[in-house]
Amino acid sequence: MKAILLLLVATLSFYHVYCAMSEAQMKAALKLVRNVCQPKTKATNEQIEAMHTGNWDLDKNGKCYMWCILNMYKLIGKDNSFDWEAGIATLKAQAPESVRDPAIASVNNCKDAVKTTSDKCEAAYEIAHCMYLDNPEKYFLP
Repeated sequence: MKAILLLLVATLSFYHVYCAMSEAQMKAALKLVRNVCQPKTKATNEQIEAMHTGNWDLDKNGKCYMWCILNMYKLIGKDNSFDWEAGIATLKAQAPESVRDPAIASVNNCKDAVKTTSDKCEAAYEIAHCMYLDNPEKYFLP
């Protein structure tokens, strides 16, 4: 019985430690999503980099870039609502430890960020902007 319990604990520990992405894997995944969404939306490198430095004065292309990102991660619904529960589940399962807790806190703090459900790009912008403002140093979207 003790051997079975020990095996179970070891298996769960192995699963917990090795199921999350490494920092390098996360960067590669974010780069992949950016490489898909940027050409689709015609967002410029300057717009994307500006978001990461706090300049959220975006045109439609920049806002739709954020929609593409959130849509690829299945974090925005057909009704343009923020599926924050899916976000937390994904972060718990896949995010590296250094990103996980601050990102989960930002997702929780931005549950109600969407004010403009009539425009998918504006709704995505509201979510992403809220997450940036919540913790600029740990902003994790590409």
